[in-house]
Amino acid sequence: MKIKNIKNSIRITGLATLLLFSQSCKDVLEETVISGIGNDYVNTAKGFQDAVKAAYSTLRYYYGTQQGLTMTEYGTDIYATGADGGYKGFHFYDGQLNPTVDYLANTWDELYRGINTCNAIIERAANVAGVPDAVKKARVAEAKFLRAHYYYILLMQWGSVDLRLTETLAPTKETKRAPESEIYAAIIKDLNEAIVDLEAKAQSAEYGRATRPAAETLLAKVYLAKGYSTSKAADDFSKAAALCKTVTTAYGFKLLDDFASVFDENNQVNSEIVFAVQYTTDPLSNLTNGVGAANGGNNLHLFFGMQYDVQPGMKRDVFYGRPFKRLRPTSYLLNTVFADRTNDSRYKKTFRDTWLSNNPGNNLNAASFDDSKTKVSFAAGDTAIFIPGVEWTKAQRAAKKYQVLVPSAYNEALFPTLQKFFDTKRPDLTYEPGSRDYFVFRLADVYLMLAEASLQSNNIADAVTAINMVRTRAAWPGKKDAMTIAAKDMTFELIIEERARELAGEQTRWIDLKRWGLLVDRVKKYNPQAAVNIKDFHVVRPIPQTQIDRSAKGTDGKSVFAQNTGY
Repeated sequence: MKIKNIKNSIRITGLATLLLFSQSCKDVLEETVISGIGNDYVNTAKGFQDAVKAAYSTLRYYYGTQQGLTMTEYGTDIYATGADGGYKGFHFYDGQLNPTVDYLANTWDELYRGINTCNAIIERAANVAGVPDAVKKARVAEAKFLRAHYYYILLMQWGSVDLRLTETLAPTKETKRAPESEIYAAIIKDLNEAIVDLEAKAQSAEYGRATRPAAETLLAKVYLAKGYSTSKAADDFSKAAALCKTVTTAYGFKLLDDFASVFDENNQVNSEIVFAVQYTTDPLSNLTNGVGAANGGNNLHLFFGMQYDVQPGMKRDVFYGRPFKRLRPTSYLLNTVFADRTNDSRYKKTFRDTWLSNNPGNNLNAASFDDSKTKVSFAAGDTAIFIPGVEWTKAQRAAKKYQVLVPSAYNEALFPTLQKFFDTKRPDLTYEPGSRDYFVFRLADVYLMLAEASLQSNNIADAVTAINMVRTRAAWPGKKDAMTIAAKDMTFELIIEERARELAGEQTRWIDLKRWGLLVDRVKKYNPQAAVNIKDFHVVRPIPQTQIDRSAKGTDGKSVFAQNTGY
């Protein structure tokens, strides 16, 4: 059975009695028994295997979803708010970002559910009969990879959290915040142990399972984050570099020739993907734990689109998607990060700039944005909207039969549209869940991590070689020399910009800025919506109020689980 075909219900029902620590957003003592599958099911051969598969489902809460996107791309230097949607406190860093926000509580709870499932797998494995030792060892390694992954997210988002490495079998209010150094140590231990026992490559029939290079990539990310933290060690960056070098050389991964082809929805299993979260067209196995249908599947196709569907010659369809208008690129992203469009193909291949008429006729309506013409007429397939990315004069625009959206006309509803996640395989134009896999780790990211770790280790030659792998792949034909940098050009600012160019929208930016210690500075410089509000304490999220309320009280009557400073 492929990992992508696992039903979430196995974990939600079969392990319901295991997940008491974070079972309810309201009170840890509230439980809902959904099925008759008992606690002992995990002790059987089939139950053990099902539990491991089910442990992956927490990934589908965070990756490829609105809640995960909100916590990773909102409120950064490269994205600003669109016209619609809520949770804008994550953009503005104002009073809307507070301990009662449900995305925070739900994400926290879901990560701990996943952790407790992993704890059960790791502890019970030794006593499960009927599973070959080699298979059992590999499954425990997968659980350690996932547990480390979930704690990495918790640590990056909230800082010091409750470190639970044993199975919670009964309701408890005994919680505490472990030191950051202890959490790093636990994550690193899990990943080092997982690396030893994971396969170099998952069998084709089980694509989606954790592998050795996936664990090495995650461990490299952990060392990079640790290297900037108060828990840093002198060799963190060199360890990260060594891991990245192994991933880029030892397993046969290869950058695709064309940047755009990485996101071809018909080529999701390709040589660049190190680890992906599996989604599917099956609605049951595409469910996202604990939330409604609107958040099922990989639904990132919804959130980056501009409001094309009210423009002359256009109507909403499956190909151009549902334009939820949640995120629009900042001026910094468009004008600085993507300034070079002559040599670098990534602006053109990252943003949609052309819409062909799917609603032909003679029409012009109040939503029109191009003031250079009074009437437009379209046949099916004619260009209806074009975004040149630079200013055109009114006369230049008037010479075209279509509307031209220039930068001075961008607003919260009209802007260049990120096209990495569009999903044309949805059954109809209103359908929200998507079936595309979500790429958590891809080779270009590993090369950029290698460049960063090498630069921080003062190994400039390796840094240059690694970053040029990504840059030359992105070059327009005949422009590789222009995209190749020399040692004198290898700066940290280049790393910052290169990660934005390559990974825009891919749920990396907030954590990148946070781990570099640059979140506050760069938001103030490049995010006008949040410049006044953001403070130093915003480098971590508020601890969910539910967690504080359901923890034990100290002698002073206050929760022993302290809130992060500033909230």
